[in-house]
Amino acid sequence: MQKPDSSGREVPLPILSRERVRTLAIEAGFSEAGVVALPAAQEDRDAARFNEWIEAGCAGTMDYLKRTGEDGKLLRSRPQIPFPWARSAVVCLANYHSRQPLSTDPAGEGAGWVARYAWSSKIGPDDTRRPSDYHKVLLKRMKTLEAQLRGEFSEGAFEARAFVDTGPVVERVLAEASGLGWTGKNTCLIHPKLGSFGFLAVLLTSLELGPDKAPATLMPDRCGSCRRCLDACPTGALTAPRQMDATRCIAYLTIEHRGPIAPELMDNMGRQVFGCDICQDVCPWNRKAPISADAELAARPELVNPALDWLAAMNETDFEREFNGSPVRRSGFLGLRRNIAIAIGNSRLPRFLPLLDEWASAADEGLRTAARWALDKLRAPR
Repeated sequence: MQKPDSSGREVPLPILSRERVRTLAIEAGFSEAGVVALPAAQEDRDAARFNEWIEAGCAGTMDYLKRTGEDGKLLRSRPQIPFPWARSAVVCLANYHSRQPLSTDPAGEGAGWVARYAWSSKIGPDDTRRPSDYHKVLLKRMKTLEAQLRGEFSEGAFEARAFVDTGPVVERVLAEASGLGWTGKNTCLIHPKLGSFGFLAVLLTSLELGPDKAPATLMPDRCGSCRRCLDACPTGALTAPRQMDATRCIAYLTIEHRGPIAPELMDNMGRQVFGCDICQDVCPWNRKAPISADAELAARPELVNPALDWLAAMNETDFEREFNGSPVRRSGFLGLRRNIAIAIGNSRLPRFLPLLDEWASAADEGLRTAARWALDKLRAPR
């Protein structure tokens, strides 16, 4: 690929080296990185799967996944639909595994659960841990990586866009195509050494791959006959290996979904108040995965098995103070209260009856419905 310089001459764009990019990514603070030439070898297969998933209604109310381009094609089905200049994708992984308990471990009475990925924090000015937005942390690292690439490839300018869960790309698909792992039966990317507790970030570029332009060596599927994630999912969201109905997924219900939740789903949501880690916590590949030493992604202690009493006592001002800069804000104050009401109902602890009586008259339908359901649970004989 060539690009005219200031004099109008065609100047070849520089080429990427997988090993050099990986080195720079690790220097920028990532745990691992891969590169894939676009279009990827299995792009047709992945685009067909994504289209079928959307058409089946499995995305629920996540309308941003259904956005289309001028040609009517789903933007996320192929990177080159929204970004026709893209010739390669750099995919970086940041390990966020921690030594803290799993959601499947025994917990104290009245403990809720916040997904592990939302625990990230940093030391604040008062020497306490405050929320750390992993989007900003990793995007800053991607910008560092991009700057390094531009410094090395100073002979020719190139297009580039970095995303951390925010762009019209399916990061997991690109990560698999770049050789970073395989898609497990729980639909998560599994790295053979790092497991599945990893954030993914993508840098699309107009640079071509060099001598190693051949497709990356794909990681073989190593799930074998194991089906622990499928059997452990309490709401049946994993309808088959590598097939998820998001409308039944606890992570979707507690984060993305707005409004009431079906009673049969609330019955099986347990103590989850934000997200869900069950399918990853039972995965054998996470048993020996290394613990992250990333100081910017360290766990905030009070979010590990958080007390429902503490969460339920928050008003909206408290919510903003405690979760400003945290992924937990995505659920919204009323959404989090709805989730807390469900966790309280499943806790069967009668001390929450007065609070539920108050919430049962809430103007918000989702909270009101959950509170009334929880009241029925607490008042019913065990």
